[in-house]
Amino acid sequence: MSASKARADDFSTFTLRLISEMPILQHLKPSEEQRSSKIAFDVGPSGAAHSASVKSVGITGMITGSRADIIIADDVESANNSMTQGMRDRISEAVKEFEAVLKPEGKILFLGTPQCEESLYNKLQERGYVCRVWPARYPDEDKLKSYGERLAPVITDILEKDPLISGKTTDPKRFSDLDLMEREASYGRSGFQLQFMLDTSLSDLERYPLKLSDLCVMSLNPQLAPQKVAWAGSPDYVIDDLPCVGLSGDRYHSPMFISKDEWLPFEGSIMSIDPSGRGRDETAYCVLKFLHGMLFLMESGGFTSGYTEDTLKALSVIAKRQSVTKIIIEENYGGGMFGQLLKPVLGKVYPCSIEEVKHSKQKELRIIDTLEPVLNQHRLIVDKRVIEQDYRGNKHLPQEMSLRYQLFYQMSRITKDKNALAQDDRLDALAIAVAFWTEQMGRDVDRAIKESRDAKVDEDLRKFMDSVFGNKPKEKTWISNYTNVI
Repeated sequence: MSASKARADDFSTFTLRLISEMPILQHLKPSEEQRSSKIAFDVGPSGAAHSASVKSVGITGMITGSRADIIIADDVESANNSMTQGMRDRISEAVKEFEAVLKPEGKILFLGTPQCEESLYNKLQERGYVCRVWPARYPDEDKLKSYGERLAPVITDILEKDPLISGKTTDPKRFSDLDLMEREASYGRSGFQLQFMLDTSLSDLERYPLKLSDLCVMSLNPQLAPQKVAWAGSPDYVIDDLPCVGLSGDRYHSPMFISKDEWLPFEGSIMSIDPSGRGRDETAYCVLKFLHGMLFLMESGGFTSGYTEDTLKALSVIAKRQSVTKIIIEENYGGGMFGQLLKPVLGKVYPCSIEEVKHSKQKELRIIDTLEPVLNQHRLIVDKRVIEQDYRGNKHLPQEMSLRYQLFYQMSRITKDKNALAQDDRLDALAIAVAFWTEQMGRDVDRAIKESRDAKVDEDLRKFMDSVFGNKPKEKTWISNYTNVI
């Protein structure tokens, strides 16, 4: 069994070819009366039986009614079927059916690579399975504790004989030390630990400080927003119909309370851009609006086409659609060249001011220091459409790469380690936008709402007095007298 039927068929086809081409296995070739296909085949010495000697099935395929002495689950967990917690739960339930078709004294063997920190292979150990891990490098002494008894004895024996071999490749014929260094740079540290070191352990909760459960998710209006939104961590407010790429137990939450007063126009709207050249990095953007101390994420995305005319025009169209009043661009890349290229295109589509910012602090620390306080106070409100588009907007990429380009995957996986993520452009764009509103975030939400209401009452009273007396009284004198009467 494999994650897909095609992958399972490849396994059985390879087995059939070995029988056909290796002289030592000729006696296992199916006879003319026996089944002989890549989907299911018999071996020569086998007697008549309802079940084939070898059968290939996908993880979602039908195995009810089958019987097996050995079940080989080869890569049943893939990047495509383990993106969200719901997907991981379905795989976990699917493999439980193995026990129903297994004959007495039978065996179940799982072969695979963990695709996420909450991998199926961790849960299997809790069900009594024995695990063996063969990492691409000999682990350091500090990492030995995280592997425990799972580390293959052959690796442990070599480390005991030669402790200096730590950090070297375990299979030079397949991966050289230089090759592994290049792959680590490509995958990022956390991705490399999963794919090559097969290490799914989390050192502590602080390793991943940004939680998706701290976000407040709702449908937003591009022009108006409620005066107050209250977050709730209760299970009653968990959103189940959105794809969540967070760690186990991390869920999106809808607001517990939304003020029923009149919705107000946003106090400000900005777009932040993290430029990049052509290649794997994206030119990422984020549209963030502000009202009464709360931030509203309206759009997020990225382009891999660098400085092209299409990218510049698309960014200008988004700025116009969201009525942004200022565009913030990170100047570090290209020495401000991106801003100079954007100005003439922006002038034709949607004239808007541009501001450039520079950063010298380590990127990971800067992003976490900027976003963590905002998320902890639940002041970031996210439009549902942003989450849906972020999840479905990378279909042009291979499945194993699409997660890296998603904003909310980057948010839930960033750590304080340098180069923790292979891609962090969209998260960086969000941090740039949040940093712009940092000073405004110091305002108390309730106080801001009261000030807004008082200003509206004052305006209504001025209009009333103007209609009574025929002229508008001096603002300061009238307000002072009115206060004394009250």
